Parts: sequence; C-alpha cells; structure tokens
Amino acid sequence: MEHGDGSILKASRKRKSSQEKDEILGFSMDELHEDILERVLSWLPTSTFFRLSSVCKRWKSVASSTSFKLACSEIPSRDPWFFMVNNCLNQSVVFDSSDISWKKLNHPAFLMEDFNIDSMPVAACGGLVCFKNFSGNFIVCNPVTGSCRELPPLDPSLQDKSLHAISMNANSNYSGLYKLLLVYGELPKLSFKVYNSSTDSWEENGNLKRRVNDSSEYDSNEEDAVYFLSKGGNVMTTNMQRSPSKQYSSVITVKDGEETVYFLSSSGTVVACNLTHKCFSEYPRLLPGYSEYSIDLVECKGEMLVVVLSEFLESASLRVWSFDEKTRSWHQIAAMPPAMSQEFYGKKMDINCVGSGHRIFICLSSAELCSYVLCDLVTNKWDELPKCYKNGEALEFMSAFSFEPRIEASV
Repeated sequence: MEHGDGSILKASRKRKSSQEKDEILGFSMDELHEDILERVLSWLPTSTFFRLSSVCKRWKSVASSTSFKLACSEIPSRDPWFFMVNNCLNQSVVFDSSDISWKKLNHPAFLMEDFNIDSMPVAACGGLVCFKNFSGNFIVCNPVTGSCRELPPLDPSLQDKSLHAISMNANSNYSGLYKLLLVYGELPKLSFKVYNSSTDSWEENGNLKRRVNDSSEYDSNEEDAVYFLSKGGNVMTTNMQRSPSKQYSSVITVKDGEETVYFLSSSGTVVACNLTHKCFSEYPRLLPGYSEYSIDLVECKGEMLVVVLSEFLESASLRVWSFDEKTRSWHQIAAMPPAMSQEFYGKKMDINCVGSGHRIFICLSSAELCSYVLCDLVTNKWDELPKCYKNGEALEFMSAFSFEPRIEASV
C-alpha cells in the first residue's frame, strides 16, 4: 500500500529483538493458539494487514487463511475509507478516516484490461465498490484485495432506457451476498431491476406507480426546464448537470423490511422509489427552481439526507436537511459555520457527498477551488481535510464513495 504522495508505507527501522519483545509482553506471541492469534490480529487496522506477511512465516500463513477472514468478519465495524474519483479513473486513491490520511492502493488488474479501462465507480456498500464499464456492464470489486467479479449483462432492451439510479445493498456479514438495484425510465413511467449475487442473475424487476397520496402539487415534468438570470447576469437552467461520477447518484434505505431508493431528478427534486411496494413519490422542492444551488443526497444511519450549498444576500451556506414523512416538510439538522462556507461564495461550487454512519464526506469543486470537508452530524463539527499530493502536485477529486475496508468482503 502507498500513501497518496506515492511513498510506500514501510515498517519502522527500529526493531527490537524477539527476546526484548517477549520480556515486554511477559510471554511469547508464539505461545498463542492459532485461533487466539487470529482474533488478536483481526483487530488491527486494515492498512496493517498488508504487512502481516512480512513479520514472520506464521503471520504470513495467518493473513491468507480462511479462518482469519472469518475472525475479521466478526469485527462489528471499521472506520470507513472513501474511494476517490477524479479524471484519472485507472487508479485507486482512498481517504482513511481512521488516521486522517490518503492512501494509494493497487488498482485491480481486472479493471486494467482493455474492455474495462476507465470504468467508472457508480455505487458502494459494505466492503465493495461497483464499477460500470463503457459497454454498460457492471463490475463489483473489493478495493482492498483487488478481487473483481463481472456481473451478467443486462437485457439489451434496457441499454437504451434512461438510467436514474444505481444502488447497492450488501449483507452485513460480508459473505458475498449483495444486491445491485437500478431505477430507469422517464418520469412518471419508472421501472426497476435487481441483481442478486446469491443466484448471480438479474431476477427481480417491475414497474413503479406513483404513490396514491402523492400530491400533484409536486408533480414535475422532467422535459420542462426553466431558464432564469443569475445575480451575475448568466443564463441558468433548472435542469441539473451532474458530473459523470455522480450522474447515477442515489442512496438506499431499509426500514421495516422496505427497500427505498432515492435519487435526484434532472430538475432537482428528490424521488423516493419504494421497491417493496413498487411505487414512487416526489418530495416537495427544498428551494425555488430559480435559486442557484448545488444539491446531493446521502444516507446516514438508515436515513436519507439532503446536502445543499446555496447563495443568498451576498453569502453562501452549506446545510444538511432531513425530510419528515408525516408533515411532508424539510427540517435543517446541521449547518457549516458561516465563516467556513463564505469561502465558497461566488465560485460556482459543485458539491458531491457521501454518508457513512454519522459522518458526511463532502467534495466541493469549481474551476477556482477544490476542497474536502468531513462533517460529524452528532457534534456538528466540520473539518477541512488535508490535500492529497502525488509527485508534489495536489490531486483534485470530483466525488467519493464510502466503503468499509474489509479483506474478507467477497465479490
């Protein structure tokens, strides 16, 4: 494993002899039974796993054993890594939230093959990241181990339909059981399709009907774009232009056994698709259609949240909102300190966000500025992250996908 600047992580040169180590510990590590050793080592940060094999022959054997991966799967959770996306798609750079550092991983060999070069990451869940190649096929990958699996191709009849959302839902025991969920069509005629890894097939599909009690007040026509003049005199349109890495941006929540996929329509409204009941609804618009703002969706602790960067009265604000289904209204739950958000005023910033637990990773980018912020929703703490450098140059990322670094996650 390498740092973002290309330097390789190396073990410390200051090594104690085995005898000195044993004296400090009070016992020899060699005395530990195999299963106890595996349990102890399974608690190490994922970034150290790559060095286990260089310690001794026994540890090398442990690192590659099936029982060790089983011990790792019993660790309740690991601090997330954020898989970063920029114009160079044939690389794997991650931000490690556990030690606030950038790391460069070996890009999976399968993604370097001719037909898979420049595959775009489109979704992530558990310890896996899903890529989409130029042929429209999906590849599921464990970024830590580099293992990959190409999913069966979709029915050719679906290739010409507009794809709105791609989401993943993985089994929490990292046993290779996961679903890939697609929502496609044109509002109000939406359909969905589901890939199930347990059968290695696209097995579930159906049409989505508008929810009966969905107010027509929020019924928007995707084909109708509204044009207006910005404060700077530029002609703007209400139709959203997403960056390629986020054009299928969506989140999934599972509540009371019901799977709901959320995505942003091209006009900026939130569309909620309940795949269990095969229906969808549109949420009321958070800001007027003629407002200048950038918006994205995240999932935190099983809840869909909206992050909005907007400008008003010579100021910029970045706020997080949740939606109350009972009152059908939005409520603010967090806001970036004004002194921090004001830096983005007038710079035409685009935000791309991803949630993980109680944290939100935010990429802010424009022609003038590129910044990364980690927000803690519990403490309302907003930290600007250090730049990622390679060969002395700062890398600029458009977006990120959150995953748990799990060597045991199977594709």
